[in-house]
Amino acid sequence: MATAMKLEKEMVLLNQQFTTDEEAIEAAGALLVDHGYVRPDYVESMKSRHRLSNVYIGNHVAIPHGTEEAKGEVLKTGLSILQVPTGVAFGTEQAKLIIGIAGIGDEHLELLSHIAIICSDEDNVERLVAATTAEEIIQLLSVEV
Repeated sequence: MATAMKLEKEMVLLNQQFTTDEEAIEAAGALLVDHGYVRPDYVESMKSRHRLSNVYIGNHVAIPHGTEEAKGEVLKTGLSILQVPTGVAFGTEQAKLIIGIAGIGDEHLELLSHIAIICSDEDNVERLVAATTAEEIIQLLSVEV
């Protein structure tokens, strides 16, 4: 079983608002850059990935992550979490939770599946979107699967 990744409080931003999906992806990426998870070029690859195939996964959740070519830009595995209660358009859908992912090697696949399992339950997503503290979000996302 994968070990639970330590989610840091400073990697969670509550009540964010964005005009475009690209703006939301940049913010998720900037958080990863600012806290030493990735180099700045990784953010560009997150936007490229989204242009290739929408990173919206359903249930008001988008999980921007870099392309295969950008793996060298990842310094350590981590997540950035942006709560957007009013939503931001990702194609025809509204994302209220933006989870930026950076993973060393295949760790991003583990993170993706962990998040997909938690966020496949609409009640979990509603709780994440309604959370009023970073700790609440961390607790909901840190559940071992």
